[in-house]
Amino acid sequence: LKSVGAYVDPKDWNALISDKDTILIDTRNDYEVKIGTFQGAVDPDTKTFTEFPAWVANNRKILEGKKVAMFCTGGIRCEKATAFVKGLGIEDVFHLKGGILKYLEDIPAEKSLWEGECFVFDERVSVGHGLIEGEAELCRACRSPLTAQAKLSEKYEAGVSCPSCFDTRTEEDRARYAERQKQIRLAQKRGERHIGK
Repeated sequence: LKSVGAYVDPKDWNALISDKDTILIDTRNDYEVKIGTFQGAVDPDTKTFTEFPAWVANNRKILEGKKVAMFCTGGIRCEKATAFVKGLGIEDVFHLKGGILKYLEDIPAEKSLWEGECFVFDERVSVGHGLIEGEAELCRACRSPLTAQAKLSEKYEAGVSCPSCFDTRTEEDRARYAERQKQIRLAQKRGERHIGK
């Protein structure tokens, strides 16, 4: 905590990220970025946060001499990311205090530079401004967030597959997921909730 980047309140965030000398980095994983991010943010396209240091090493030249602003869902990952970047000798490092969630809570939609929804790790799946529950759903096969566009794909089948996992699952997997989905529907008809594997 002694070496984290400077905290920036949501009310001051827009000015920082609108500065042409600022590089804005989304430190979240690719499936989170897919449903929403700030305008102009760099997406490191990481599957897990453990890939972030390698991304920084490969892109250090674009960070040097710039203000580096980072953000994440609640602000904790940013503390780690900014401390890591500062540890490399890059001094002007900032992060959004309270993360995206605090920004969406405090900043009205008409003044916002946020685009889309914010993935959250609970049954809401995503939230928008005012922390209102979003429209994203989870693929029950791979747990990736589903946008309305993903649900239009020929690779989407509720509870069975989506564009993110279709090519990585076998027919046997999909048959198993389809059976689970059938049991969920049957339980719902009985007014129950299916709890299964």
